[in-house]
Amino acid sequence: MPRELWKGAIQFGLVHIPVSLFPAEQSDELSFSMLDRRDLQPVGYKRYNKTTGDEVAFEDIVKGYEWTEGQYVTLEKEDFKAANVEASQSVDITGFVPREALPAYVFESPYYLTPGKHGDKGYALLRETLVRTGRVGIATVVIRTRAHLAALYAVDKWLVLNTLRYANELRDPAELKVPADLKDAKVTAKEVDMAERLVADMAMEWDPVQYHDTYRDDLLKLIEEKAHGNAKAFPKAKRTATAEVIDFAALLEKSLGQRRKDPAAGARPQGNAPAPPPQEAPPQTTPPNAGPP
Repeated sequence: MPRELWKGAIQFGLVHIPVSLFPAEQSDELSFSMLDRRDLQPVGYKRYNKTTGDEVAFEDIVKGYEWTEGQYVTLEKEDFKAANVEASQSVDITGFVPREALPAYVFESPYYLTPGKHGDKGYALLRETLVRTGRVGIATVVIRTRAHLAALYAVDKWLVLNTLRYANELRDPAELKVPADLKDAKVTAKEVDMAERLVADMAMEWDPVQYHDTYRDDLLKLIEEKAHGNAKAFPKAKRTATAEVIDFAALLEKSLGQRRKDPAAGARPQGNAPAPPPQEAPPQTTPPNAGPP
């Protein structure tokens, strides 16, 4: 059972639905300590003045923002408190947009919402309305001390609140060079047809439980072997040489041939799976680590 962040309400129009907010993410990264190689004793963090090299006491450290090159504006604790938003503990919906209007890259961190006391009816009604209309609620919410823009959508029987990246947090891709269209990339109709057939052949149901962090598993295995004094070196990854000209038609034809011989080839999940953020539209499937929060 994850720790409840706050009890509040979903609000839109005159509707008020009591809810509790729970984090949907969980960190599974390995934690490492900095050690002195000579005696394996922990290495402490030393604060020092980069100009003089002298150690600086914690109480003499102040936060500063570089306003212009070499010129800083300092901020005290009171300044940060004055800028903090009021923790209203409510999900204030400002409107509803089509699910497909939100591209995947704007999604940031997911949270689960559960109904509070006397909130079951409103919770179920809002969830079903979102499903039937195919829309997502756009809301503002304060989590801890920061105001967020967020999307509220239904996943099976749960309501999920996913914070969104603000427009200024996303880089403009206009300056990146990409082919304008198929003609610009010299893609033939035959290649398009074979690519579509290959995608159709490799279609599968999304099952996040099948995916796991193989890097973490390998690293943990190495740590265990080292602890028992029988560590083995990992084989070096082979580098694939790239040619100047790639015959995509031949590669697609070969891939389709392999699929005909072994229909399961190419569809076996490998590597990491992203945590809950939805695809181009929030999915109506069971979320990762399925189960009520």
